[in-house]
Amino acid sequence: MFISYVLAKFRTYLRYRETVRELSKLTDRELDDLGITRFQIENVARVHSA
Repeated sequence: MFISYVLAKFRTYLRYRETVRELSKLTDRELDDLGITRFQIENVARVHSA
C-alpha cells in the first residue's frame, strides 16, 4: 500500500514537471492564446497533474 502511494505521488510529480516544461517552451503570445501568463505556469501544471 505504501509503495503504491509513493509511486502515485512520483507519477503526479512527473506529470507536473512535464507540463511545466512544455508550457515553458511556449512563447508569451502562445500562452496568451491559452489564456495564461508565464507566472501562472506552475499553478496550471499543479492543477493539471492533480
